[in-house]
Amino acid sequence: MSLRIVIDVRHIRDFGIGTYIRNLVRALGRIDRETQYLLVACREDVPHIPVLGPNFEIVLYQGRTTPPVFDIGYPAFLSRLRPDLCHMPLNEIPLCMPRPYIVTVHDMSSLLFKTRNDLHDMVRHYRLRRGLLRASHIIAVSGATRRDVEHILAVPSARVRLIYNAPDPAFLDGAHQQDPAEAARILERYQISYPFLLYAGTIRPQKNIPRLVEAFAVLRGELENYPAYRDIRLIIIGDEISRFPAVRHAVIQSRIEHQVRFLGFVPIETLRVFYRAASAFVFPSLYEGFGLPPLEAMACGTPVVTSPVSSLPEVVGEAAVIVNPENVFDIARGMREVLLDEDLRRNLIRRGFEQLARFSWEQTAEQVLAIYREATGASR
Repeated sequence: MSLRIVIDVRHIRDFGIGTYIRNLVRALGRIDRETQYLLVACREDVPHIPVLGPNFEIVLYQGRTTPPVFDIGYPAFLSRLRPDLCHMPLNEIPLCMPRPYIVTVHDMSSLLFKTRNDLHDMVRHYRLRRGLLRASHIIAVSGATRRDVEHILAVPSARVRLIYNAPDPAFLDGAHQQDPAEAARILERYQISYPFLLYAGTIRPQKNIPRLVEAFAVLRGELENYPAYRDIRLIIIGDEISRFPAVRHAVIQSRIEHQVRFLGFVPIETLRVFYRAASAFVFPSLYEGFGLPPLEAMACGTPVVTSPVSSLPEVVGEAAVIVNPENVFDIARGMREVLLDEDLRRNLIRRGFEQLARFSWEQTAEQVLAIYREATGASR
């Protein structure tokens, strides 16, 4: 008798978690034709779910998604599906979650970067720890995240398994070869006619965007005597700047309003064009649960400048220029080196492709499927 597995895919449209959900279910569809998968989604999620085999079924959830109704209503909805196992692919676990279930933890930023509301933070800590302790297994997407789960929440190490993410295949070199004329049209649409450094990702305090902006202002002054980069710009793809006054303040204080562009989120096809056209990808984050964007940039043949913090050394290996994310001048140094040293650029691009070989969604899906079987007592 085949297993009946529920996977919560309600966040398939999110920036990082959506990449995980979308590619995990696609890879499970390639390697497993026996298990019956029920993908729980909201109506607006359905167009984003990839085409899968006959053993996959989409089940719509139309109830409330905020506590306390969610803590009771969603578990009751899942119980009616009579699953052998539920997979929550993010650390948002209803208090009454039916067992057995497993949880994927992508990062611990919600606890490490606290709000000013102590009660809110205490409740968040309690809910997450309780949800993880009740889980049959916990998947951590990096060794750094696994250590955070064990140390911050005092979860026994035997309960936590390391299973790496992988970049979206849409970014892999050779996959989805793009017409150069179409790429040129996309850049023209955004009025890009100059060299640029790129950041892509969410804009949160731990992403360190104000220091990136300040470092770019330093770099601009250092490149005045290099004609190729005299008009270089910084392009930031992610949330709207209006939501983050500290970033806006850094741009104004650095007096580079006309050299920094914020584009908001863009479609994946457009993002791929920006990755490939960038002179370098700069990611001076203070904390990452995994850090997909540097791998996406490597997949597009773009050299990377990043930090030696949390999971990033696991992700980039020896394939990036490493800078101190708390030192504006060191961030500027890393950007300058990768722009001006052609031998370094070539080595970074080569090492980037080699580093990519460590990660694949098929491997991730095989390991996740093994946990499904272990948690349910099923054998091959």
